Amino acid sequence: MARFEPAALPELLPVFYRRLFPHGAYGRWLGYGGVVKNYFQLREFSFTLRDDVYVRFQSFGSPQELERELQRTNPYKIDIGAVYSHRPNQHNTVHLGAFQPQEKELVFDIDMTDYDDVRTCCSSAEICSKCWTLMTIAVRIIDRALVEDLGMKHRLWVYSGRRGVHCWVCDDAVRKWSPALRAATVEYLTLVKGGAETVKKVNLSEPIHPFIRRSVSVVEKYFEAYALVGQDILGSPESWDKVLALVPEDIRKPLQGEFPKKRDSVQRWELLKGKMERARQAAAGGKGTPCYADWEIMLQYCFPRLDINVSKGVGHLLKSPFSVHPKTGRISVPLDLQRLDQFDPFAVPTISSLCHELDAAGNDGEQEDGRETEPKRRVRDYKKTSLAPYVRVFEQFVEEMERARRGELLRRSDLQGDF
Repeated sequence: MARFEPAALPELLPVFYRRLFPHGAYGRWLGYGGVVKNYFQLREFSFTLRDDVYVRFQSFGSPQELERELQRTNPYKIDIGAVYSHRPNQHNTVHLGAFQPQEKELVFDIDMTDYDDVRTCCSSAEICSKCWTLMTIAVRIIDRALVEDLGMKHRLWVYSGRRGVHCWVCDDAVRKWSPALRAATVEYLTLVKGGAETVKKVNLSEPIHPFIRRSVSVVEKYFEAYALVGQDILGSPESWDKVLALVPEDIRKPLQGEFPKKRDSVQRWELLKGKMERARQAAAGGKGTPCYADWEIMLQYCFPRLDINVSKGVGHLLKSPFSVHPKTGRISVPLDLQRLDQFDPFAVPTISSLCHELDAAGNDGEQEDGRETEPKRRVRDYKKTSLAPYVRVFEQFVEEMERARRGELLRRSDLQGDF
C-alpha cells in the first residue's frame, strides 16, 4: 500500500473528489428520494479546509451543486449536520430563533479512547488488531439492539478512518425524533457508567433485562481471545487485582489465594466463573442473593461506550462517510456487517494508495470514449481501485432504503384504494 504523507493531501484531494468520491449514491442517500420538498437544500454541511479553516452552515441546491463545491474547495474533512427550517447558508438572514434543526439521522460515535481504562495494548489515539475487537463487539451489540429491540431498519455503520466507528440510523420516523427520545435510546444502550474515579462501572441486579443477557452472549464469543489472551487481564497480580476489585469480598479473598496457582488468564477466569456460577445456583436454591460479578466484569471490559452528546443533539455534526482522515489518510468507509469479523482498519485504502492504483491502472486497454459522461467515467475509475467493495456496500444500503420507500408508497396507495 502506498505510504500516506499528510503533506501530499493538497495534491491528492482533487483526484479523490473528481474521480473516486461516490457522488451519485451520496446525493441519493441524503436526499431521501425527495420525501420533503427542498430536503437536500435544508441540510447543513461543514467543511474543514487546509490550515484547519472550518466553515459551517454550508448548504447546496442539489447534490450536483455539492459535487461541484467539493471539487472546487477539496475539503480535508466533511461533516454532515441536521436538516434545518431554513437553508443553512442563509441562517444569518433569518429572524433570531426561527432558524432551528428539524430532523437528522440518529447517530452513534464509538471512540477507542473511551476504553483506555480497560485496554493494555494501546492508549489515546493508537489502535491495534488486538483492541479493534472492542469495535467489533460494539457494532454487534448496538446493531442487534437497534433492529431487534427498537425496530430500526436502515443503519449505516462506518469506520471513522482512525480509531472508531459511527452509526447512522436513517429510518424516516427516527430522523424526526426529539433530543429526549435520542437521549433515552442512548440510556437504554448504556451499561458502563461512572468516570475515571469509579472502580465498578457495571452493576447488575435481578431481574436481568433481556438486552443485558443478549449483550453478554455477544461478549462471550470474543472474551477469551480478546480479554484473556490478547489483553491478558488476569496475567499478573497487578492486573488481576483490578479485576478482583469488581468481585464481592467473600469470593475475592479465596480467589486471591488460588490465582497464583493457575497457569494463565484463561485458567484464572475459569476458576472465577465457576465460583460465580455455583454462587448463582446456590441463590436459586434459596441461599443468598444472585451475583453476576463475572458478567459485570465482561461488560465493564468489553461493552460499548457511547457519547450521549453526539447522539442526543439534533444539531450535532458528524464526520461524513468517505471523508479522508487527514492524519492517517484512510478513507472513512462503510462496514459490511456480513464480514464484520474480517474487517481490518489497517487494510482500509488510503488516499495515497487509491491514487497510486489509479495511476497503475492507467490506460488498461480501454479506449477513451469522447462521448462518455463524467459520472460513467468516474464509476469506471473507482472500480479500478480497492475502494470499490466499500462503495458497493454503501450503494446496497441506499438501494435497500429506496426499495423500502417504494414498498411503503405502494402500501399507502393500496390502503387508499380500499376506501
